[in-house]
Amino acid sequence: MRIRLFRFVWLLSLGLLPLSAIAQTTVTGTITDIKTGEELIGASVVVKGTVNGTVSSFDGTFTLEVENGDHTLVFSYIGYDAIEKNVSLNGTPVDMGIVTLGSNDVGLDEVKVVANFAVDRKTPVAVSTIQPKMIEEKLGSQEFPQVLKATPGVYATNSGGGFGDSRITLRGFDTDNIAVMINGVPVNDMENGAVYWSNWSGLSDVTRTMQVQRGMGASKLAVPSAGGTINILTATTDSKPGGNIYYGIGNDGYEKMAFTASTGLNDKGWAFTFSGSHTEGKGWADGLQFEGWSYFANVSKVINDKHTLSFNVFGANQSHGQRRTMMSLDEWNQYGRKHNADWGYLNGSEYNARTNYYSKPQMSLNHFWNINDDLNLKTVLYASQGRGGGVAGFGDDRNFNDYRVGDSRSLIDFDRLYRENAQNGQSSTYMASSVNNHDWYGGVSTLDWNVNNNLKFIGGLDGRYYYGEHYQVLDDLMGGQYAVVNRNKYGQNMDVVVREGDIVGYHSDGEVLWESAFAQLEYSEGRLSSFVNMAAANVSYRRYDFEDHAKGDHITDWQHHQTISAKAGVNFNIDGKNNVFFNTGYFQRPPMMNAVFINNTNNVNDGAKNEGIYSVELGYGYRSNTLSVNANAYYTYWQDKTMIQSMYDDNGEFFGYANILGLDAQHMGVEVDFEWRPTTKLTVTGMGSVGDWTWANDVNATFVDQDQNIIGDYKLYTEGLKVGNSAQITAALGAKYEILEGLSIGADYTYFAKNYANFSPEDRTDEASSGVQAWQLPNFGLLDVNASYRFKIGNLNASAFTQISNLLDEWYIADANDGRTWDASSMYIGLGRTWSFGLKLDF
Repeated sequence: MRIRLFRFVWLLSLGLLPLSAIAQTTVTGTITDIKTGEELIGASVVVKGTVNGTVSSFDGTFTLEVENGDHTLVFSYIGYDAIEKNVSLNGTPVDMGIVTLGSNDVGLDEVKVVANFAVDRKTPVAVSTIQPKMIEEKLGSQEFPQVLKATPGVYATNSGGGFGDSRITLRGFDTDNIAVMINGVPVNDMENGAVYWSNWSGLSDVTRTMQVQRGMGASKLAVPSAGGTINILTATTDSKPGGNIYYGIGNDGYEKMAFTASTGLNDKGWAFTFSGSHTEGKGWADGLQFEGWSYFANVSKVINDKHTLSFNVFGANQSHGQRRTMMSLDEWNQYGRKHNADWGYLNGSEYNARTNYYSKPQMSLNHFWNINDDLNLKTVLYASQGRGGGVAGFGDDRNFNDYRVGDSRSLIDFDRLYRENAQNGQSSTYMASSVNNHDWYGGVSTLDWNVNNNLKFIGGLDGRYYYGEHYQVLDDLMGGQYAVVNRNKYGQNMDVVVREGDIVGYHSDGEVLWESAFAQLEYSEGRLSSFVNMAAANVSYRRYDFEDHAKGDHITDWQHHQTISAKAGVNFNIDGKNNVFFNTGYFQRPPMMNAVFINNTNNVNDGAKNEGIYSVELGYGYRSNTLSVNANAYYTYWQDKTMIQSMYDDNGEFFGYANILGLDAQHMGVEVDFEWRPTTKLTVTGMGSVGDWTWANDVNATFVDQDQNIIGDYKLYTEGLKVGNSAQITAALGAKYEILEGLSIGADYTYFAKNYANFSPEDRTDEASSGVQAWQLPNFGLLDVNASYRFKIGNLNASAFTQISNLLDEWYIADANDGRTWDASSMYIGLGRTWSFGLKLDF
């Protein structure tokens, strides 16, 4: 009986197989951006009212099996308006052709053009794109640059661990040689080229998309980007009404609350969006408490089909304790990696010896003018006002070593310092702020002209004006009534009585003018796309010194430096899966202000000249339905680097500087990254990069004391030394798996090797040190895990995120200053295990 029943069921199932096959239809198509035509990777296709769906592949194509009958397919993608299409299926395969989706952000497509976003299989540059979904799932409570650590060529660390104190290098170059652009607006400091991430602590809340363009990059502006370009697009304003609320917690008292609301685009063409957040916590290490308020607002007006205006303002007010004292490995083993030698207690509360506070709102007004089908003009005017600085100890014992509760790395007894200052009346040691304020105004205007179906001309102007104020002001007398400081006022040493609010140190301003023009020709035909770009700039510096020079004699003449840049590239799509690209270029980088004016004085460095950077790169890409691979090799030669290196004695006191001219370096390497989707549920990612970054020559340097007297001329033995402060070998492997509908887990392992300690070339004056490398840090790897769950609360969409960094609590050295050996080098130990959990509700 059982055998007969089994045979019956088996025969019945065989008979139903053809019926089930006949009952389904294969639906295919390609999903693209409605304006750019770029394929959208990972867009969702779902049969409305069911859980049957799929996502688009690396070439934008999709394949979906759907039951016969009348259905509605829903096409959606993050940041785009979903659309619906009706289909009638009868078993015959259906090709829906190209399905286009439009952005749900007003003016976003135009901003992408201004920001010079690279297009896959078209723009001939090495690029990695980070979407907001990745930021939500992987960043957690980490610093913003940390989301890039699985990008080829990138090394990101938390430095001392303070809120916003992260640093990042790209292909061995620091941020003064990496162009950081927000909505197409450059944000590198105009005096020294640096980027301070604490000024942008709220940026992760409003980032719409981010690209890391390695090497020459796609920017048309005359920007000094030897390492590459970090291109960030913030949200504009949603075309539909809605918003979200967010609450997150994490280790060491981390807490974050955020809110976003948008009116959508009304029938009169107006749209408004506002976002704000508050973040606070104690910090992973001791004495790193922080608090930040971030905000973003956009007002957009679609005037007509030719004109759109968009106004943005965003920024973050923050303050945080810092850990600026590096220690030896023995000291870290003694005190533990959470130790901070830059804090103590005052009246029972934590008190920081090093604190940073800053506010840097940026405002921009965008005008998009579609003159006709072939001609449009995009203009952005922007302004930024930075206010803030860093607080540290000054006076007889600026390092507070006489006020430690134990040895030189123990906590600081601020109560005793306060009592002694109060008893004496005169404060021997006090707190002062190193203030760095600035006003920055600029504008970029870009004209796009489609000459014909194959040729496009892009040209424009870039103008900037910057005025920076720099001075030290007495912030806290620490119990005393006054302090006495020695001032070199107008060239004469004198003792001056000062009180809170008075200038106690340097007082100088810097003024920078930047005028540049750029032009680019783009040619596309069939499988070929190419470009040629040229740009020229004039950079002018002027310095104000209110200490050493009397009024009327305190302003220098303008110092002008003209630069040129030229680059070209070509991409060829061999077929639907394979492409190759090549780019090359040469650009000049003007010397920074500290190289133009010697040792923070009005003395002009006649030897300062433009640095020259030459680069060449070859790349290959592969795209299939399930696999995306990118590989590239690069060579960059950096000529005539100008360095003004301050020198300090064994007690940390400044005694002179080295004027180093003509230093060259070569950076070359190979990079590869991939993304594999064997099923719609599983995604595997990976990357590897191997660099060889080396100083290329020995140079001569003049050593001068603080009174500009020449100490001597020395040869610096730097040829063949590896560039320090960045891992030259990096690798990553990650996976994400959707366990259930809406529930995903992920893990990422990153590995860093061949990292040499940071060193100063002026220390290499001994011929015996020729070829002796800086101390090489131990290799290390980190495991991060994350999970996300997207679900419904009533009719509202909700999301939950959790993230754990350094899951295995790895003890590793993240940064070090060279002492030639491990026991003589000072270092930062990287952060241990951290975690965060967040919940977001959309409305």
